[in-house]
Parts: sequence; C-alpha cells; structure tokens
Amino acid sequence: MTSQLNPYLGFDGNAREAMEFYRSVFGGELTMNTHGEFGNDDPAFRDKIMHARLDTTDGYTLMGADMMPGASAPSGDAFSVSVTGDDPKLREYFDRLAEGGQVSVKLEKQMWGDEFGQLVDRFGVAWMVNIGQPQG
Repeated sequence: MTSQLNPYLGFDGNAREAMEFYRSVFGGELTMNTHGEFGNDDPAFRDKIMHARLDTTDGYTLMGADMMPGASAPSGDAFSVSVTGDDPKLREYFDRLAEGGQVSVKLEKQMWGDEFGQLVDRFGVAWMVNIGQPQG
C-alpha cells in the first residue's frame, strides 16, 4: 500500500481562482467539484468549490476547497508549501507565485549553497522554494 502527503489549502470563497492560478504556474490537470454538483442547492455555497485537485506535470499534487460560509479562516502562518529540487524552472515558479504577493526572502544563493526564497502569494498561501545544485 502506498501513501501520499500533499497540501490541502482552504480558501475564503476564491478557491476556483486560486487553483486556476496554481495550474497556470505549475501546469497539469485540474479537477474541481462544487457543492452544487453534489446536490447542495443552498445559494450561499452551491457554486463554491467543495474539492479541487491539481496534479502537475512535475508530479506535485495540490488540493484545495472553499471554506463554508461563516467558518473562520485557518491561520496560514504556521506552515509553508515547500517546493525543492535542482530544476532551474523552480525560479520561474517562484517568480509566478510572487505575482501580486509579497516576497519575504528574495530568491538568491544562501550560505548552504542553494538558492532559496520565501513568499506569500496573492491568496495568502506561504511558499518556500529551494533550488539545490545538480548532483554528479
């Protein structure tokens, strides 16, 4: 039996926009289901995303949903989504994620030898990108 660990992000009514943005950054296949598709016709959330899943071309999986109306947003400052590797395209991911967001650590070479950067995107999700040196 195999397991998978991946982020599941909660949004305050803009999950569709956020997940489409992440698809534009990472590529891949995005599936989304609304509450209405599962029989909930309440106008407050029938068009809200009940479940979204992005399977990227690099093998990442990112999931998300809109929080129910009246639910308080979970604090996003206790975690970051981390993307690591030695592929130069991670620089492009960082730049795209930063569009409309706030960079707290510029993507640049760090004392441990890798390039590293940190940001909060325009949807309030914290990201860390670490680009290691190719091995061999």
